[in-house]
Amino acid sequence: MSATRPVHIIGVPLDLGGNRRGVDMGPSALRIAGLHEKLESLGVAVVERGDIPAPIPEVKSAGDPTKRYIREIARVCQKLYDTSLSAFEKGAIPLVLGGDHSLAAGSVGAPAELARRQSTPLGLLWVDAHGDMNTPRTSPSGNVHGMPLAALLGSEPAELSRIGSFSPKVTAEKTVLIGIRNLDEVEKKEVRESKVRVFTMKDIDRQGIAAVMEQALAIAGAGTAGIHVSFDLDVCDPGIAPGVGTPVKGGLDYREAHVVMEMIADSGLLTSLDLVEVNPILDVQNQTAVLGAELAASAFGLKIL
Repeated sequence: MSATRPVHIIGVPLDLGGNRRGVDMGPSALRIAGLHEKLESLGVAVVERGDIPAPIPEVKSAGDPTKRYIREIARVCQKLYDTSLSAFEKGAIPLVLGGDHSLAAGSVGAPAELARRQSTPLGLLWVDAHGDMNTPRTSPSGNVHGMPLAALLGSEPAELSRIGSFSPKVTAEKTVLIGIRNLDEVEKKEVRESKVRVFTMKDIDRQGIAAVMEQALAIAGAGTAGIHVSFDLDVCDPGIAPGVGTPVKGGLDYREAHVVMEMIADSGLLTSLDLVEVNPILDVQNQTAVLGAELAASAFGLKIL
């Protein structure tokens, strides 16, 4: 990542992928938390691209219960793919604000297309409490925010995997999951049988976050066109991030979360970044959105000294 590249902020108020309302307000909450100002204080040129239009569930039919609202989600993701690709083509770094995590089908697709043009794989760090590797066949809920990584790896749902007209977007060998601590039973089998490298919270507890990040960056960064980071705020412990779509106890603490972003910045490998699943309805005095804005600053070079 070049410090001279502008950052294009793209909001995605998508609230169709889960079963709890509120994450559609996440992009606004992150902006209100001072995201622009924090980045500009680092000398980053910030370009506000506004929000990708997304329908609300009250006015749409869920359709297929195994992949609820899939047509609407796919349309939003395709528009996000196009918008992110245009940011890259302008020499910028897309910073995507969510919204639920199903948006990653579009946000990861854009840097994957650039990597494909170079005949080089894209590295992916998926920082999340959940694996997001369910498919319509395995998902107990049909909630699509639990499926985007499966789609990016070339599996179902096909409506997401075919965005950009190529699949897969990433390879399992260059994909790393960090902070995992809550998997559906059938999903556990899918994750174990994949070649995706997984660092659970147990691994982080035993090895330390710095050692885990060194390994993750080596895996996702070696021989790739760079690394897309898809950061779900639910990876953080609810004690510091109560306002998320699907909170799970026992997550990253404040410094661990910042070390993740600081080491990504130090690597120089960041191509693009998602901050997703901020839910202001469940938040306390906007502290989760403030944390998200602070983490973005760390990812773009904020240093302690």
